[in-house]
Amino acid sequence: MSSGDSTAARNPARTGRGSGAHGPYARQGHGRLGAVGMVVGSAMSLQFGSAVAATLFPRAGALGVVALRLVFSALIMLAVCRPRLRGHSRRDWAAVTGLGVALGTMNTLFYQAIDRIPLGAAVTLELLGPLVLSVVGSRRLLSLLWAALALAGVYLLGSSGFGRIDLAGAAFALAAGAMWVAYILFNSRTGARFPKADGLALAMGLAALISAPLGAASAGRALLDPVTLGLGAAVAVLSSGVPYTLELFALRRLPAATFALLMSLMPVAAATAGFLVLDQRLEAQELVAIGLVIVASMGAVRTPPAPRSRGAGPPVP
Repeated sequence: MSSGDSTAARNPARTGRGSGAHGPYARQGHGRLGAVGMVVGSAMSLQFGSAVAATLFPRAGALGVVALRLVFSALIMLAVCRPRLRGHSRRDWAAVTGLGVALGTMNTLFYQAIDRIPLGAAVTLELLGPLVLSVVGSRRLLSLLWAALALAGVYLLGSSGFGRIDLAGAAFALAAGAMWVAYILFNSRTGARFPKADGLALAMGLAALISAPLGAASAGRALLDPVTLGLGAAVAVLSSGVPYTLELFALRRLPAATFALLMSLMPVAAATAGFLVLDQRLEAQELVAIGLVIVASMGAVRTPPAPRSRGAGPPVP
């Protein structure tokens, strides 16, 4: 995100003064609305990819699915983006390395969690990381209300699984949430330092290098089965390539705290994918939970960040 974009995000009234509905303020509003659409599309693609991955678990196991997902995603994105390897500073490579480690570790921890505890409970615990980020990064008291509503909705969606919590699985989910925070922060920095999705492609390659040995050791020759490979490629496109690219561009237009709250749409997307793909019916409690999450997400989008003080310097990319 450039300094000019950051300034506009912090003080939209300054950019839209006297411009009417067609000035810079209107363009900023459309850009932010488009970024919200990218986050929603990312959530839907990721959860439909998870539905496909559910059919792959018995074949390759948790570590095998993570390896296939990241390896295929890396191959696709490196082929499409063809990022330059030269001409980058140490800080550029530090951002890519941080994002790659966050991607590989986050996915590995999350699949270890859902191998031990129900998916709803795992998603709920993992989302505590971004929700904490939204509270810490906000400078308005109203954002605390949206965070509380989102947390309540996420809890209701996952409450059916809390009676069968395995301590190790819960620990893996919480650790995945912490890595999700790292992913959000490093993704924002990488998007500001690399053109298009080049930084993400390089980070995905690093994440694949981290996960591939673990997947090969766990699944062995099962990873070479043609059906497993085909499903793995589909999971890669739906669960990694499309979502992470959309999130990369969204983070160039949205503050990290707002993005973190919008990630609470993940349980909503999961419920939709479960209903359409797996024929999972929604109960009244789940409908209430979805309503709370939607209200929280709309509130987060409509609440501008507090203006920075005049003496504050430009944000560090």
